[in-house]
Amino acid sequence: MGDIVFSVRNLKKSYKTGDVEVQALRGVDLALYKSEMAVLLGPSGSGKSTLLNIIGGLDRATSGEVYFGSENLTDYSEWQLTRFRRSHVGFVFQFYNLIPSLTAYENVALVTEIAKHPLDPKDALEMVGLKERMHHFPAQLSGGEQQRVAIARAVVKRPDVLLCDEPTGALDSKTGVLVLEVLDRINAEYGTTTAVITHNAGIRNIAHRVFSFHDGRIVEAAVNETRMKPSEISW
Repeated sequence: MGDIVFSVRNLKKSYKTGDVEVQALRGVDLALYKSEMAVLLGPSGSGKSTLLNIIGGLDRATSGEVYFGSENLTDYSEWQLTRFRRSHVGFVFQFYNLIPSLTAYENVALVTEIAKHPLDPKDALEMVGLKERMHHFPAQLSGGEQQRVAIARAVVKRPDVLLCDEPTGALDSKTGVLVLEVLDRINAEYGTTTAVITHNAGIRNIAHRVFSFHDGRIVEAAVNETRMKPSEISW
């Protein structure tokens, strides 16, 4: 399937809530490949977001190893993780986290100040179909438009990896399809390794591979032989 971008080995994550210890990940093994679209499917609390946060350098595992190419992220300092996120990873979350006082263009351009080889913010916004709305503030945009600004902000720095946590969770089906079409286009045109977390089983059909989570474990990893376009999936 090509070069391995992420390799996860026996990953475990636990934390305490009061006197109760919660096992968020219970020994996960996973590889993500260059240019693939992966969907992480499962109910809330199954460990999907925990895994994404760890491979994206936002959190640390209790035990196990995470490799980005040949680099062991487990050994990284906080400063090294910050540099890793800045250089290699784009994040898209369910809630858009746009700065209300900045226009769409300004929200995207802000990221280019810390990126090594960014796209032009106008090009990133054109890619997500919002070139004509670039001077609007978030309050003047619909939920789907705000999410597409968030995607433009994530891809403007040309990340190797795009990690998306429930990117359509707050959207209706029509708007969700538009967002998935943008993610699918970025994956195809830029070869960006893309991982999408969802609890919507229909979204699995756009993936190259689907990882099903339950109770902190991957219970199934399946190759999708018949990928669909986002407009063809059942919502």
